[in-house]
Amino acid sequence: MRWTAAAVGAGLAAGILSAPVAAAEEVPDLPGAISVWQVPDRVGPAQSAHPDAARYARQHPGSVPFGVNDFTCTPTAVHPRPVVLVHGTDSNAYSDWASLGPRLAGSGYCVFALNYGGEPGGDNYGTEDMTVSAGQLAQFVDEVRDATAAAEVDIVGYSQGATVARYYVNRLGGAAAVDQWIGLASPTYGGTLFGLVPVLEQTPGGMQWAREAIPPDLVSPALEQQAQGSSFLDDLNGGADTVPGTRYTTIGSRLDEVIQPATNIALRDGSATNLMIGDLCPSNQSGHFRMPYDEYTVELVMGVLDPAQAGAPPCTVVPAGTGVLEMILTEKF
Repeated sequence: MRWTAAAVGAGLAAGILSAPVAAAEEVPDLPGAISVWQVPDRVGPAQSAHPDAARYARQHPGSVPFGVNDFTCTPTAVHPRPVVLVHGTDSNAYSDWASLGPRLAGSGYCVFALNYGGEPGGDNYGTEDMTVSAGQLAQFVDEVRDATAAAEVDIVGYSQGATVARYYVNRLGGAAAVDQWIGLASPTYGGTLFGLVPVLEQTPGGMQWAREAIPPDLVSPALEQQAQGSSFLDDLNGGADTVPGTRYTTIGSRLDEVIQPATNIALRDGSATNLMIGDLCPSNQSGHFRMPYDEYTVELVMGVLDPAQAGAPPCTVVPAGTGVLEMILTEKF
């Protein structure tokens, strides 16, 4: 198994998903290391539901969806750019991508995914400083391009993964290596967690209290950086929220359980494309946690990656809140 740790200077899916970091197989001994990452390679089956994928990931650390991270894959003329999938907060490559990853691989893409931003000795990924995580993603993309001889990749990021990927593109020179950036349930301008964040920020010592009183999986460095008005997001979005050289698309839900107000999902640069699934399919009221496993959303992603082969996504009834309780129970039991 290939495992890597990195220290670089220094999903918003808050505390719902976790998969143990196999500490015995990491390399966290680098001086000053504060965040570990890995290239998972224990192949697991495709999944059709987020809770099932999260449960499997907890039971099988280091898993990767079938068809993902095949470093012998050669891009084709039809799909010349590898697709790099970037998971959300307290999650991993398998938990978030066990549906889309195999689908892309089966359609002829070379598909890759890393586990980034793990606390050394911790039990999850996507919790540590997002500038460090973006550096880890940069290293991974370099590995993918070297292995596939591809000049550029496309990136699909879910929740925090979308912002980590955008930091890489916008601030670390990734625009030269990324043709398309797709943000799924992207906390582009952060979230307020239904008003909790502003209350904590305006209360003396509020955020410090949250760090100490709330379980650490719920208030991590990465989660604080994704709050509306954070210095991280102010820096990333300052001046412009996109840079030339990369095409940007967000796919969101007006009923997102985490990112409120939902307008914070959209990019504000006029060159970006912003899609809301409820506007395109009003009967589909999927929210944050369901989106990477929602068939309509998955088909939208496929269509953005390759409009020439896009089919009509299946517009079916999905009640608001579908899957949220199952995700909570997956974490607790």
